[in-house]
Amino acid sequence: MIDLHCHSTASDGTASPTDVIRTAARVGLAAIALTDHDTTAGLAEARSAGAALGIEVIGGCEFSVGVEWGEMHLLGYFIEPGDADIESFLIAARADRTRRANEMVSRLVGLGLRVSSDDVARESLGAAVGRPHVARALQVLGHVQTIQQAFDRYIGRGRPAFVEKVLPSLAQVADLVHAKGGLVSAAHLKGYGTRNNLAQLKANGLDAVETRHPSHSGDQLANITGAALALGLGRTGGSDWHGELDPTATHATLGSQHVPDEWLAELRDRRQPTAMTP
Repeated sequence: MIDLHCHSTASDGTASPTDVIRTAARVGLAAIALTDHDTTAGLAEARSAGAALGIEVIGGCEFSVGVEWGEMHLLGYFIEPGDADIESFLIAARADRTRRANEMVSRLVGLGLRVSSDDVARESLGAAVGRPHVARALQVLGHVQTIQQAFDRYIGRGRPAFVEKVLPSLAQVADLVHAKGGLVSAAHLKGYGTRNNLAQLKANGLDAVETRHPSHSGDQLANITGAALALGLGRTGGSDWHGELDPTATHATLGSQHVPDEWLAELRDRRQPTAMTP
C-alpha cells in the first residue's frame, strides 16, 4: 500500500519529514507522496530518510486554485525540489499565505483578541504559514481550547476573521506542473466530485482525482470513482495525514486509506515522456 497525500512541518504538519518516513515504515507503506502546502522544502530530507528505510518518496505539493465553486486543492506529483519555475511560483504563493495570515491577525485583534503575527510565526517555525498555525497560536494564547474551535469561531470560511487567498487558475498550475513532467490531481472534492465538474476540470488540465480520502463518505467515494473511470481520469488517494498531534477530523492516520501501488504505476504511465526528467 501507498499514501499519496500527507504533510510535514515544512507546511502545517506536526511531524518532521524524517518522522513522516519513519511512520510510513512503521505502518508498512511502500511509498508516499509528501504533499506540503505550497512548498517542496521537506522533500530532500524525506528522500534521505526514505533511502535509509526503503520507502519511495514521490515529489509532491498541494496547490490552491480557483474553480467555479471557489477554492480547490490540487495535488501536484512528480515535482522536483529546486526547479526554478516551480520555486518562483511557490515563493509568490507563500508570500500570499503570509499576507493572509497577517490580515487574519489584524481581524482577530479587531475582535478584541490578544494575538500577533509573531505568535503565528512561532507556530509556523519558518514553514509555509497556514490557518492551522493561526489556530495553534490562538490555542496557545488561551483564546480557544481546541484547534477546531479556532476554525469554528474565528478563521473558518464565513467566520469573522476569515480571509480569502489570491488563487491561480487550475489551468495555470496544471500547465506549470505538466511542463516539468508532472501530473495534477484534485484533492478531497467531496460533493463537488460530480461527473460534470470533473469533465470541466479535465478540460482545464486535470489528470487525476483523489477518490480515497478520509473526508469522503461511502457515496461520495463511489460517485467520484465512477466519474473518474467514465472520464478516463487517474485515481489517487491518501490520508491527508498531518502528524500524530493533528486533531482535525478530516485527516486520518498515515496509510489508512488503503491505496494500492498499482495506482502509482498508472500515474507514471500518464506522464509525458518528452517532459520527464531522467
